[in-house]
Amino acid sequence: MANNSEIRPFHIDVAQADLDELHTRLANTRWPATLTGVGWNRGVPVEYLEELAEYWRTRYDWRAHEKRLNDIPQFTTEIDGQSIHFLHVRSPEPDALPLLLAHGWPGSVIEFLKVIGPLTDPRSHGGDPADAFHVVIPSMPGFGFSGPTRDGGWSSRRMAAAYAELMRRLGYERYGAQGGDFGAFVAPDLARVDRDGVVGVHVNAATYGFIPLGEVSEEERASLTEVERARLERLTNFLSEGNGYFQIQATRPHTVAYGLTDSPAGQLAWIVDKFKEWTHPSSGLPEESVDRDHMLTNVMLYWLTGTAGSAAQIYYESMHAQEWPTPTDVPVGVAVFAEDIAIRRYAEQANNIAHWSDFDTGGHFAAMEVPELLVGDVRKFFRPLR
Repeated sequence: MANNSEIRPFHIDVAQADLDELHTRLANTRWPATLTGVGWNRGVPVEYLEELAEYWRTRYDWRAHEKRLNDIPQFTTEIDGQSIHFLHVRSPEPDALPLLLAHGWPGSVIEFLKVIGPLTDPRSHGGDPADAFHVVIPSMPGFGFSGPTRDGGWSSRRMAAAYAELMRRLGYERYGAQGGDFGAFVAPDLARVDRDGVVGVHVNAATYGFIPLGEVSEEERASLTEVERARLERLTNFLSEGNGYFQIQATRPHTVAYGLTDSPAGQLAWIVDKFKEWTHPSSGLPEESVDRDHMLTNVMLYWLTGTAGSAAQIYYESMHAQEWPTPTDVPVGVAVFAEDIAIRRYAEQANNIAHWSDFDTGGHFAAMEVPELLVGDVRKFFRPLR
């Protein structure tokens, strides 16, 4: 499947000149004129972004976060002609279950930093050592240190095939998968491309394959619970007011890439907008749910690697791949947090739902917002599947 199956250690060492250039670009940002008194109704307010960009320029310490990342074992390998960067942390527990964690957009491997310790070493985090995992966290092809994709066609199914090959190279013949956002496309697809290897799939921030497709009739709507109707309303609002980024990246990923790659303020706004809308509560500022430095480190992985454009390609591929979620018998667990929209009756149409949890807190970035809840749910789901 690959020209070179070697797995190579990876160390992050960003040139100081790149950090200096970032600071210069931030200092020279050309800010737009915007309407006053409209808050976040028309996007990110300029006064908020100016303050956050100044914090990024003068107070955020990339070197501290770079060191923290380098404390985690990282590697690269080439699969299907594409470099794949991944974190790989083995548990001290010999019988740990391998678990692949799949991020989405606008996320990165940064999303999972708070869950690595509890998942791999529950004994040291107040948990049961029988719940331990060896974790593998790839940077999606086209994202972060995996670098830009070299060709088109990197759909969810193709990514899943690459991840299955990655697990094989690591010697993991039997493993679980967990994913949120686009990772909730890839993780179920892993079960489709590697049925013999994947023991179970856990998802959060699930959409396609876990929501109704098309209009919901009045009769069907009347049969929904109050919680389900609230999720359907969030879905409807997303489709009418919140998916502009999706339409742009699904149709013109190259066009939007110029501004995102050239302007750090533009890249910051593009990502912060989603952290504001998708964290819980969505009425608050994003840093009320996700630590500001944690969010900026996630932005840095897009900026430093110049992958805003190639990351956007996943939306184009999703809209053009014609890959439908065919049913499988692999057990699927779903965690639905307060800002999520998955509805069980629709999820059951293409998934073997073995576990379902509803939470009244947490949002789209659960591993960053409520890591203890996500870890607990992942442990519970995989317990009978080990």
